[in-house]
Amino acid sequence: MSEKIYAMVTDRIVKMLEAGVAPWKRTWSGGTGFMPRNMVSGKAYRGINSLLLSCSEFSSDYWMTYKQATSKGGQVRKGEKSSPVIFWKKLDIEDRNTGKKKKIPFLRYYSVFNLDQIDGIEPPDAPTETIQFDPIRAAEEIVIAMPSQPIIVHEENRAFYRPSSDTVNMPKPKMFHKPEHYYSTLFHELVHATGHEDRLARPGIMERTSFGSNDYSKEELVAEMGAAFLCAHAHIDQETLTDSASYLQNWIKVLKGDSKLAVCAASAAQKASDFILNIQPEVYDAGLSPDQP
Repeated sequence: MSEKIYAMVTDRIVKMLEAGVAPWKRTWSGGTGFMPRNMVSGKAYRGINSLLLSCSEFSSDYWMTYKQATSKGGQVRKGEKSSPVIFWKKLDIEDRNTGKKKKIPFLRYYSVFNLDQIDGIEPPDAPTETIQFDPIRAAEEIVIAMPSQPIIVHEENRAFYRPSSDTVNMPKPKMFHKPEHYYSTLFHELVHATGHEDRLARPGIMERTSFGSNDYSKEELVAEMGAAFLCAHAHIDQETLTDSASYLQNWIKVLKGDSKLAVCAASAAQKASDFILNIQPEVYDAGLSPDQP
C-alpha cells in the first residue's frame, strides 16, 4: 500500500514538472496568504501536502473531506475530483524474534476537496485588520533568529554551504537583481546547514556525496523545498534561477528513478524549516494525523 502511495505522489509531481511547474516554487494558492489548511480543524497542512495542495488551480486555501463537507451542510459538486493528503500511521505488530510489540510506520492517505468544489458552505470571514508587512524585514528576521546559526560570509561570488567550517557563503546582496533572490538563495543554503552534525545530522550533509548521486539529489530537493517553506513564512516569492527545461527535466528523471524521494525530502525539509524557525512540533509527519484532517 505504501509503495502505491509513494508512486501516486511522485506521479502528481512529475506531471507538474512536465507541465513546466516545480511545485516547491509556489507555496500557497489562495488570496489570504495562508498555507493550505483544513476548513474544520483550522490546521495547516505540512510537508508534501502543503506543496501539492498549494499548486492546485483553486482560489481558496481551505480543504475538507467529503464527510466533513456533508456534516457542515455542504455538498461536493458532482464530477469534482479529490486531492490526496498523506500521513503516517503507526501500527502495533509483534517482533518475530523477540515476541515484543513494536510500532511500524505505514504511509496512508485520505481525500480532500477544495472549498471551491463544495456548494452550501461559505468561506470564513476575511481578516478585517490590515497588517503592515515588510516581507524583506520578515526574511531578515528569520535569518537572525535561527538557532545555532552557521557563520554567514560574503567572500566569494557564489552561494554554498561548507560543512567542514560550518559556513554559508553568499554573493554580496548587491549582486542579486532583487532582494527576494538573495533571501530565497540564503534560505536554500541555511537549510543545507541544518544537516550539520550539531543540528539535525542529516546524511546528505554528514556524509560525502558525489554530484548526481541519489543522496546528493535528495539533499538538493530538501534545500529547494525547505527554502519554499521559509519563503512562504516570510510571504515572499521563492525566486531562484528560472525554471529552465534542463532543470525541470533533471528533476523528472530523478523522481522517476526513486518514488520515495519526494515524500522523504519534503519531510526532511519540514524538519529543517521548523529548526530554522525554532518550531518544535510534537510529531514530524508527512501530513496531519487521521483525526486531524
